[in-house]
Amino acid sequence: MFRIESEKELQKAFRSRDRKYVELPRGTQLPLFIRDYLSWVDPYGVRVFLVFTAPGSKTPTGIAFRRDQQGDPTLAPKLCDWCMSPTEAEVGLLTTDVDSKRRVGVNVCLDLRCGERLEALADRSGRSALDEKARLMERMARFASEALGLEPDSDA
Repeated sequence: MFRIESEKELQKAFRSRDRKYVELPRGTQLPLFIRDYLSWVDPYGVRVFLVFTAPGSKTPTGIAFRRDQQGDPTLAPKLCDWCMSPTEAEVGLLTTDVDSKRRVGVNVCLDLRCGERLEALADRSGRSALDEKARLMERMARFASEALGLEPDSDA
C-alpha cells in the first residue's frame, strides 16, 4: 500500500515526457491511498495511466500508455500478458514511447483492471489472490524496467 498526497506528487511518478498527458479523473480526492496500483482511462479513451510501486520500492512509478488498436479485433490476443487470466475484458496493445524514436508495447487488459479480475477469479475458486497479485506487480515492474529502463526508486 502506498499514498499519494498531491497532484504534484502524482505527476512526479511519471517520466517528464509523459507528465503533460496526465489528467486525474474528475472527482478524484487527494490524498490517494493505493492498495496495489492505480489505473484510469482518460476521458477520450486514448490514454491509459498506471501508477504502482515496484516490489521492494517505496517510490511510485507512473506509465502513460496509448491505446493503439488497429486492424481486425478478431485477431487480437485473448490472454493478458500481465494477469494471465482468460477474461471477457478487451485485451489489446497498449504502447508508450521510450524516446522520440522508439515505442514499446504490451498486450494487456485495455482498462488495466487486472487486479480486480484476479481477485474475482480467486474469490470464485476459494483461493487467495495475494500470490497472483504479487506476480502481477512483478510483471508491471519488469515491463517498466526492461522496456522503459525505469528502475525502482530511480528519478524517472
